[in-house]
Amino acid sequence: MGIRFRRRFEEGGLRWALASAAGVLFALLLSAALLALRGISPASFFYVLLEAPFGSSYGLKETAVKAVPIAFCALAVSLSFRMLLWNIGAEGQLHLGAFAAALFARHLDWGSRALNLPAMGLSAFVAGGLYASLVGLLKVRLRVNEVISSLMLNYVALLWMDYLVYGPWKDPSSLGFPMTPLIPPSHSLPVLIPPRLHLGVLLVVLSSAALHLLLERTSFGYEVRVTGSSKEASLYAGMNYWRNVLLVMFLSGGLAGLAGFCEFSGLIHRLQPSMSPGYGFTGITVAWLSRVKPLVALPVSYLVAALFVAGDALQISFRLPLASVQVVQGLVLTFALVGDFFSRYELVLEGRAGEGDA
Repeated sequence: MGIRFRRRFEEGGLRWALASAAGVLFALLLSAALLALRGISPASFFYVLLEAPFGSSYGLKETAVKAVPIAFCALAVSLSFRMLLWNIGAEGQLHLGAFAAALFARHLDWGSRALNLPAMGLSAFVAGGLYASLVGLLKVRLRVNEVISSLMLNYVALLWMDYLVYGPWKDPSSLGFPMTPLIPPSHSLPVLIPPRLHLGVLLVVLSSAALHLLLERTSFGYEVRVTGSSKEASLYAGMNYWRNVLLVMFLSGGLAGLAGFCEFSGLIHRLQPSMSPGYGFTGITVAWLSRVKPLVALPVSYLVAALFVAGDALQISFRLPLASVQVVQGLVLTFALVGDFFSRYELVLEGRAGEGDA
């Protein structure tokens, strides 16, 4: 008797939501059981898990702050994934965006936020976009696999950032710590709700809506969706594959660059090695969980950010090592993806239910 998976003919949103929720619940129960071996009661675990991100206005705001870069990176890779371009370089593109914003803040000051911030955001968008376009150019001209090139370029960006903060841009008054000087208020995103919820939250909402309209209401979006369904069909229809690859990668990298701009200008206000704890890679998971739909990426990003806020609280409340918290987070994200898989596919036993389907 064999076992195989068969794609479902209908993929309802309710089935997807229930399957993903079931996967998350299973992961949390498994995590509670593992932590119980360390003497932590399941009731205390679930209390901290829910209370930290959702139990206070401060927790809700901090979750929104963490959701901003995750959502931007999820939007970035969602766009490229819709065309079956596997952009794994959002982490590097985020850092290039932060670098471009920092370069502007270091050398230019036009006197007011109304002038400085749009220029910084545009600089970050263009820097991230050009960096991702390099991946697209390598693909269409030399047929280099975009997974490999985008992944490797992450390390180039991270090492370039390290060079700056340990070298020529290092703050002389930082007591030896690798960081650049703080930027002035004229280059900082305004805070919407104290203490840290900045204007980037509105920017990512507008970006999500704009990307949705681009993909669903424009001829370019139609070409992206057709190419993602069948490259051969798009070529037969006369669509310009090279142009679309370069444009999609530019827009994808630009969105990731905006994540770096928001982190730099809205939250950290300087360059430092720990600017991103892996937001670019987390965005890939969020993109899959949201089924590469820009509007769905926002609430999914918020829930994933809540998991990160809860992880910090678990580490502090129970004095857990970072590795233990990362195990919990990894289990939740993994089983959420497993639930998503089973909402798309059903298990078939050969010789029984699937005997006539072979």
